[in-house]
Amino acid sequence: MNGTSSTIKIFSYSTVAVALATLLSGSAYAQAAPAKDATASAVQATPGTPAVQDPYLAAWLRLTPERRPVALVPGVDYGMDTKTGNFVWPKATPEVHNGQSFPGEMKMGDKSTFTKNVKVLAFYPGVGSPFHAWNNIADFNGRRYLYIHDRDYLRIMDVTDPANGKIVFSKGGVWGPKGSTEKFDANNIQDYLGGATIAWSKKLGKPVIVASFEIGRYGLMTEKIDQPDKVAAQRHYNSLKGFKVFVMDGPLPSEWRLLATRTTDYKHPDAPVGQQQGSGSLDAPEYYGGKYMILSAAPDDTYGLTEYPNYLYSPGYQVWDMSDPANPTFVSQIAVPGQILGNADHEQAYLQNPRAGNRTSWMGSRIPIFLPKPLENGGKIGFGAMGGLGLWSFDLSDPKQPKVMGNVNTAPSYAGTEFDNADVSQYARTGFVLTSGYPMNRDCYEPYKDIFVVDAHDPSHMKVATKLPMPTPPEGAPYTSFCQRGGNFGPKRSNAIGQPGGWRQGIIPYSFYSAGVQIFDVKNPEKPTIAGYFVPPLADETELPNYTLGKGVLAMYTEYDRNIMWAFTENGAYALASPLLGKPVMGAPAKPWPSR
Repeated sequence: MNGTSSTIKIFSYSTVAVALATLLSGSAYAQAAPAKDATASAVQATPGTPAVQDPYLAAWLRLTPERRPVALVPGVDYGMDTKTGNFVWPKATPEVHNGQSFPGEMKMGDKSTFTKNVKVLAFYPGVGSPFHAWNNIADFNGRRYLYIHDRDYLRIMDVTDPANGKIVFSKGGVWGPKGSTEKFDANNIQDYLGGATIAWSKKLGKPVIVASFEIGRYGLMTEKIDQPDKVAAQRHYNSLKGFKVFVMDGPLPSEWRLLATRTTDYKHPDAPVGQQQGSGSLDAPEYYGGKYMILSAAPDDTYGLTEYPNYLYSPGYQVWDMSDPANPTFVSQIAVPGQILGNADHEQAYLQNPRAGNRTSWMGSRIPIFLPKPLENGGKIGFGAMGGLGLWSFDLSDPKQPKVMGNVNTAPSYAGTEFDNADVSQYARTGFVLTSGYPMNRDCYEPYKDIFVVDAHDPSHMKVATKLPMPTPPEGAPYTSFCQRGGNFGPKRSNAIGQPGGWRQGIIPYSFYSAGVQIFDVKNPEKPTIAGYFVPPLADETELPNYTLGKGVLAMYTEYDRNIMWAFTENGAYALASPLLGKPVMGAPAKPWPSR
């Protein structure tokens, strides 16, 4: 059983006939379990109900207007300005899954390479996938191990010498020109390692790995309004919605022991797989081995105020007590205004958002709250990037009753994901937070995703101070805009959770898809510059199928204790060094990770 915290309950009535109870704790919301039968009856009896079977989708559709963006014409509505050589960005686009090439775009697979203040130590082909890479580091017996994984594969490399890494464990398909060596069924996943965090447990005296289990975001559904069978399958998902905790007696999965399994459906802690509500735990947990862990999660199906076409939930956040890793205990649920169906205040906040009705925008979190300092080390403030809902600040001084402090948002930028990532690495020194979304459509068929520099000296009154500069092609490049390389162009993420050695002040490396790795000088966050970059060659059809091409650098992970950057592309992984970080350590680190 999961434990629960004590709170004061305040009940409200739904304006859209969704029967549920809502409780407010300070400014952070948490709600009781919905009455599904009453909801279904109300939907069936309501004139004008949309022709969807799912009661939550029906309530969302009745509530919101239809504002779907129209398709644009390449070379007319957006594309290359032949006079200036600049790319004219679309103002708003629908989410699409196919390429949208424009006049002046190059053929896929550009092989040009450019570097500034970056040295390539090694390239390891085929160790990831063309779509995503989660990463972790753990040291055992003087050896350093790099974990590369997603829902369909796990690769473990011994990278004690980063220039001569070796694969010591491999599970799942390896990609080549004909696709993956193993068939992957996104609709039937029973055993996988999703976003994960490795931390040192003081109680156990060993490292533990906490792995998120969530509903898949791709391959399950393309348009929720039109696919009732797919919606029903996600409501009754055939895998855990929650997380698992393992103790690591060694680097390989055969040496891990399962300690605990929990569902993020905290009101139904004993619900079996198939009956658990909500989203599960998204991405990598925010956990440092101490008392508190923070997850990104929608606890039940009422967290449904989102426009994204292939996703049903608007995830909030959860705090868990991990004092005993074998017995994680639920502490609190956090939501911000504009997430919960059936709550009049939430629905009104949602309708005031200019994205409401566009059937395109991701609303809610994708990653847990970003902490400048762990809560058990005296941290009190956290920042949450919540898609089209903007960037939010939270008072976590009492994790049992977290409070919303403030928020900042910008003009809509869809398709693509907005406010996905927040970088708090410079916050203690400067009072600024960096935040951005990332591109989802290929061929720059969406507005550019700026990285905003947010003044958060007063977390209750945040404001955008400036933006990081948009990368431009170096002199000698066979293109004048990175959009011309095809695929995706824009920021993905910067600092991952659980990178060895902590953060580096003044320097932040970002994965930037077709623009490779971009390293920003943020000594003064209000006057940022690009201090270095690595733009690798793009894969072509001799290496991968056409539909996977154009990603470039899709993920990054930095070993700050050894000054090594790992850049993951659609066709492999680069080990990189930069004088901006310092001289690389080409052997075992001085101290093992995770930190003892």
